Amino acid sequence: MRHTTRRARRAVGLLAAGALAFGLAACSSSGDPAADLSSAGPEGVDDGTTLTLWTRAPLEKQAKLLVEAYNDSHENQVELTVVPNDDYVAKVGAAAGSGGLPDLFAADIVYVPNWVEQGLFQDISTQIDGLDYKDQINQGHLSAGTDADGKEHVLPFVLDLSMLFWNKELATEAGLDAENGPANLEEYAEWAKAIQGLGKEGVYGTATGLNCGGCLVFTWFPSVWADGEEVLSDDGTESLLASDTAKAVYDTWADLWASGAVLPSSKDEAGPTWTAAFTEGNVGLMFYPATLLSSTPFDVGVSGIPGPEGGASTFVGGDGIGISKDSKKSAQAWNFLNWMMSEDAQVGVLAKDNDVVSRADLAENEYSEQDPRLVTINEVAGEGDTPVALNFQQAFNAPNSPWLTLVRNAVLEQSGTVDADNDEITSVLSQ
Repeated sequence: MRHTTRRARRAVGLLAAGALAFGLAACSSSGDPAADLSSAGPEGVDDGTTLTLWTRAPLEKQAKLLVEAYNDSHENQVELTVVPNDDYVAKVGAAAGSGGLPDLFAADIVYVPNWVEQGLFQDISTQIDGLDYKDQINQGHLSAGTDADGKEHVLPFVLDLSMLFWNKELATEAGLDAENGPANLEEYAEWAKAIQGLGKEGVYGTATGLNCGGCLVFTWFPSVWADGEEVLSDDGTESLLASDTAKAVYDTWADLWASGAVLPSSKDEAGPTWTAAFTEGNVGLMFYPATLLSSTPFDVGVSGIPGPEGGASTFVGGDGIGISKDSKKSAQAWNFLNWMMSEDAQVGVLAKDNDVVSRADLAENEYSEQDPRLVTINEVAGEGDTPVALNFQQAFNAPNSPWLTLVRNAVLEQSGTVDADNDEITSVLSQ
């Protein structure tokens, strides 16, 4: 796992540098739930306690499956609340300030470092360190939840990986090898143009979200990592997105756009429907969320996202989960987390539903054996990364972020301003 050491170092350095950067008040809860947790044993307590859990709407399917399976097999019972994605940060912030957080809550992995530093999660280092498979747990999520003192606060809840998907029927029709996808970005462009050349009404070679900063980091950062390069400095305060490798990525997409091989609506796609055309069978290949494999209604090939020179990587997104600072049921909450990482949950619930497992040692299982694509997805997870920066949201995901400006200038305008635009990203990251 090439990025693991860098990722851990970056997370710790970032948090040390930004300890006072965010203002959500982390009001301390009464009592000492951490002491209760430390005396509960390695599996926590299962005594019929009712626990509360919050998650954001994009993970509703997986969250419901996990909660239902836990409730069916344990005396403890988890009450799940699903919050609209756009409302989640504000809801967590308000609850944190009033001491009203649920026992357990999940967080987009991009937000985890901030919320850990604000003290919203309890320290579960002893429990995580006691897991005999700790080294097999996705390291990006563990690192994002590790503070400046090396204390761990979250486990992976649901992983969402960016992968290269291609429509096998369209690939075959275009004379391409549908069983083996493009080996590098140049071949990716050749595939897109070949499928575009079929001249099928309403069908395009590829698609993306050129007005969606989050879509673009999810799908374009891996092309840089695949060539062995980084997108951010170790401390998350400097953008490295003006490298020769990064410029090769932009140039490939600029050529695809100019050639007409990109779905036209990609220009204004801000995120809500960025995968829809592929799912409908109207796009030949694209970088696509692995969690949508089970709902894609036709035969697709799957591989990691290649770089200009080849390789394969992925953006390890999704949500981490931990015990809130306000919970007075931490021993019972750990029982849920401990079960969630077990083979019963990872394989019997997530893999069974064609979702990504969070443990490398479970990548090959009875369900993935039936679909080699699941093995590919699980294995590529170990070659991916989770970028960490305190100002990540402002620099990359926000509307009109400098990252979005860079991409649109480079791809749509071919303005030659990559270096200056990259400096603007650094300016935001270093604030």
